[in-house]
Amino acid sequence: MANRLLSTLAFFLLAGDVLAGGPTVPEMQLDVALVIAVDVSSSMESEEQGLQREGFIDAFRSSLVHEAIENGLTGRIAVTYVEWSGVKDQRVIVPWMIIDNPEKAMSFSNQLAYQPIRQAGMTSISGIIDHSRRLFEQLGGAPLRRVIDVSGDGPNNDGRHVTYARDEAVADGIVINGLPIMFRRAAGSSELEDLDLYFRECVIGGVGSFVLPLHDPEQFAMIVRTKIMREIAGIGDKNPLIVPAQQGSMNCITGERRKQEDLLSQEKKP
Repeated sequence: MANRLLSTLAFFLLAGDVLAGGPTVPEMQLDVALVIAVDVSSSMESEEQGLQREGFIDAFRSSLVHEAIENGLTGRIAVTYVEWSGVKDQRVIVPWMIIDNPEKAMSFSNQLAYQPIRQAGMTSISGIIDHSRRLFEQLGGAPLRRVIDVSGDGPNNDGRHVTYARDEAVADGIVINGLPIMFRRAAGSSELEDLDLYFRECVIGGVGSFVLPLHDPEQFAMIVRTKIMREIAGIGDKNPLIVPAQQGSMNCITGERRKQEDLLSQEKKP
């Protein structure tokens, strides 16, 4: 009799262990998981970097951003802030943080404000896209959307072709938005004049993806705040378009506009 009682007790203990080991609660739902990917390459001057950092600090202190988070389906987002330069240079400045109230948004902003600003070397947009995909894999929550917010002042010049990284991320369901910084270089620079077009044709992708160029340094805070609000709310361009690298007006390898004769020869191809 005693043996039977012990056997019964052991059975229930084992059953309890199995049930305890199973999923008891669903993963935390998130409206969006957002990687803020900020260019700190050598082309970014100290004043430019300072404005960029302050723009994101101010955005997460804004009541408008707080309201955008609150008005989401779950009222909860995940954000991380990453500085990037060359293909092997990506540094997480503020790790993933769940924001579901103004206090946590302010905490994110404060953590960002305490970090020193640095300057690095090359510009690898493909490198930060690939790195961001790995960051999403580390996130424990279950986001309804995954977004990479790429800001920068030049084309990809290190690592693999940017369109390869973009296309693989988009195929995985990730949205890439762009904030091309276009106010620093001389007016005659073709790289500056066409940077928004380069971002549109070679960098962004996914449903609702958009480019929000910055032409005036005094508008940095407003542009960043607007971009973050759109990404939180899931408001993108009405007609998102991924332009195949060989068909667009930009050369996605050099970052230069294609010559007219090259475009005409492409149109004649079957």
